[in-house]
Amino acid sequence: MTSPSSTSNVMLSITEKKTISLDLYRPLRNYIVYNYSEREAQNLEDDIQTLKQYRSDIERGPHNESSSSSLPARRDVLQNYYKALCAVESRFPISPDQDHVNSVTFTWYDAFKNKNKAAQQNIHLEKAAVLFNLGAVHSQMGLGFDRSSIEGRKQASHSFIAAAGAFAFLRDNVAMKASMGSSTTVDVSVECAGMLERLMLAQAQECVFENSIAKGNTPGVCSKISRQVGLFYEEALAALNVAPLNQHFDKTWLAHVQLKASLFYGEACYRYSLELHDKEEIAEEIARLKSGVNALSEARKTSPRGSPQQLLDAINKLEATLNLNLERAMKENDRVYLMRVPPASSLTPLAAFSLVKPMQMDDILDASKEKMFASLVPDNSAKALSRYTEMVDDVIRTQAEKLQQGSELARVRLREMDLPDSVLALEGNLSLPVALKEDVEAVQICGGPAGLDAELQQLRDLKRVNQELLVQTEELLQKEATEDTQFRTQFGTRWTRPQSTTLTKNMQDRLNRFAANLKQAAESDARIERSVRDHVALMSILDLRPIESALPTLARPIMSLDATEDAIVGALKQSLRQLETLGAQRAGLEDMLKEMKRKDDILPKLMTSTGSHEDLFRKEIAKYDHICEEISQNIEAQEQLLLQIQSQNEEFASIFNLEDYKASHERIYKQIEAAIFKYREIKENINEGLKFYVTLQEAITNVKQQCSDFVMTRNIQCREMIDEVQRQISGLSFQDNKNSSGYTYPSVGQAHQAPRTNPQQPTDTGNIPNSTPPHQTPTYHPPQQPTMSGYSQTPPPYSSPQPPAPPYHFPGQSQPFQHLQPQPHPQHQQQQPPPSHNYGQPAYPGWRGPYYNAPPQQPGAMPRPPYTAPSPYPHPPPHQSGYYRQ
Repeated sequence: MTSPSSTSNVMLSITEKKTISLDLYRPLRNYIVYNYSEREAQNLEDDIQTLKQYRSDIERGPHNESSSSSLPARRDVLQNYYKALCAVESRFPISPDQDHVNSVTFTWYDAFKNKNKAAQQNIHLEKAAVLFNLGAVHSQMGLGFDRSSIEGRKQASHSFIAAAGAFAFLRDNVAMKASMGSSTTVDVSVECAGMLERLMLAQAQECVFENSIAKGNTPGVCSKISRQVGLFYEEALAALNVAPLNQHFDKTWLAHVQLKASLFYGEACYRYSLELHDKEEIAEEIARLKSGVNALSEARKTSPRGSPQQLLDAINKLEATLNLNLERAMKENDRVYLMRVPPASSLTPLAAFSLVKPMQMDDILDASKEKMFASLVPDNSAKALSRYTEMVDDVIRTQAEKLQQGSELARVRLREMDLPDSVLALEGNLSLPVALKEDVEAVQICGGPAGLDAELQQLRDLKRVNQELLVQTEELLQKEATEDTQFRTQFGTRWTRPQSTTLTKNMQDRLNRFAANLKQAAESDARIERSVRDHVALMSILDLRPIESALPTLARPIMSLDATEDAIVGALKQSLRQLETLGAQRAGLEDMLKEMKRKDDILPKLMTSTGSHEDLFRKEIAKYDHICEEISQNIEAQEQLLLQIQSQNEEFASIFNLEDYKASHERIYKQIEAAIFKYREIKENINEGLKFYVTLQEAITNVKQQCSDFVMTRNIQCREMIDEVQRQISGLSFQDNKNSSGYTYPSVGQAHQAPRTNPQQPTDTGNIPNSTPPHQTPTYHPPQQPTMSGYSQTPPPYSSPQPPAPPYHFPGQSQPFQHLQPQPHPQHQQQQPPPSHNYGQPAYPGWRGPYYNAPPQQPGAMPRPPYTAPSPYPHPPPHQSGYYRQ
């Protein structure tokens, strides 16, 4: 059992128990067929085969015990097999009984005396052996690491901790059941499992000590860690010196543990003496050094033959170091300090500090999630388990209702007394009701009352833009009509095209309706601004940050006769804290109930129980009694505490005049609610106004574009008519007049023909016979067209610049100038697509009212609107569609 390590000290590892071959497949399958069905056996075939494979792997043992690479795989097999055994235990009763699985006998040999063996017809011996081997594998893994490095010692310590956890799990859960069989071995007894746990902890702490020395920790810390190593070895030594282990282990085991215990006691004395020397506590230093020397000397003398030479060498080396320091300390004391050395019996025990504890194996070996044989539950066990589950559920439900009623009672009683809000208000911790605070935060996120001015300015900007667009559109039509009148006056009856006022009547009507809507919108805007001014004082409370600053504070009384306010407040706070503690305890008790129910699995006990189920139920349900008692105590304590709080609160309310404070709070709450209501009303009206102006701006812009197209068409028609009239006057069109009854002027829908005469230059009529004298018919110079907003001097976007576009053609009776349209020249007779607008379409729906007399605007580019995004509404709002609340 002794294995050398890479360091100067040797450590121990445990060899695995050995077993003999066993067939689990046939007995388990026969039991399933007999008690359930052949179909069930076929469904569970994979599970039975897996269990058979696990058992075969356990029987073969590790493939190569000297290879550390196979140890993790061996560990995994042992863990999986143990969880599978837990599943088997809850479903297959293995015992000599005729109705049970009675043909299975588990046989295992003792790990320390191979001639001893145990054979039992129950699964507890099998589980105990598997746990023992799991601890043994972890110990071998720990011994396999290179402990000459810090990282190697960390890994070794972790493996020894896992080994200690496996042996502790064996001791606490299985060892007692395995030792009650007809035959047993010492290695799986409670005493042996406890000794091995202490031994593994000692070796894990020893690795920590070696790392502390390598890291250069202080002598005091190293002394405490070393002392704990010695204590673990001393506990293991004590178990080895009593029955049943004193006659079971080889003497080398006893010598190893004894030498290690003395070695680390001496190491602790040495490290502690270094700390005492630095503190100049020379007398105690000498006493500690003597104690360490005596322990090492005694261990060396009593060690049996065959003791590990490495340990003896380590003890001799440490003893020499202690003697050297002792000699130096005694000389210093004799020459300098002259202090009396205390006897060893008067010294206090050396301090110890444990840095290791057994690994918790509950989660690692938890078989609750094991899927093996999950569908296999005996009928009697299922019925009994259902009955027990109902009993547990009834307990859980009753106690949960008590807990919930207690918590609800506390909340109601505190709410009736306005606690703890009134106490918090005294400290300045004011708060609004949750719903009201959320409403205020929503208002503040939107900008609050202070942000309404910016939104009102947006309304003004949008209104101004709409007015300017309207004026610019009207100026386009007025300018064209003025020019048409000038030409009609100049040329008289020769100017035969329709008047502009006739053609633009529909557009002018629409503009009038837009102006009327703008006037009504301005009145609504004025009402909104007036509402903002009237309620600015009311809504100003919403701009406070935090809003709690608007709440009144609970002030102390101006005069106090006995100055007991602080004592009353302090007692009330203490009672509230106690009430909160009771509430937290109730939450913890409810969690404990649920956790107990989750872990309460009595199925294995039901399957193996031979007595009355009712007796088992009473025994198992009794484990909930202590929680039920704690719940009753909690509820009773809360009732007494609430009575005390009520008395304290009455005194508190009387001194601090809580009634007036509550009334002032209610007034502030109502003011905040009224301010929120008014803000939302104004905000909604402003939003409707913004939507209205954006939609109206889009409509006016569309009409303006139609007017621009109309004016351009009339300009083209005008130039052609001027050319023709001048040719008639100058006599150049005499031949044409003979062949036609008259000239049909091009309509506004036709494009301009190829230029004949530059209208910017006067016509030379002096050399033309029968021409009118220049003074009678002056040459016409068309005025230069100003640049219009939104429209350039280039043709409309639907006419192509190259080659020249054919004459405009408006199909149907909707063309305003169709009676003036001439027959196109043959080479230009080709159909054009209808235009995308109709000058005669109905006006923008929904708007009525007198013309809005806006102030005159200077001609020029249209101002940039504050909103450039298209309107979200495809149609303009109907007339007075709820826009702006009165």
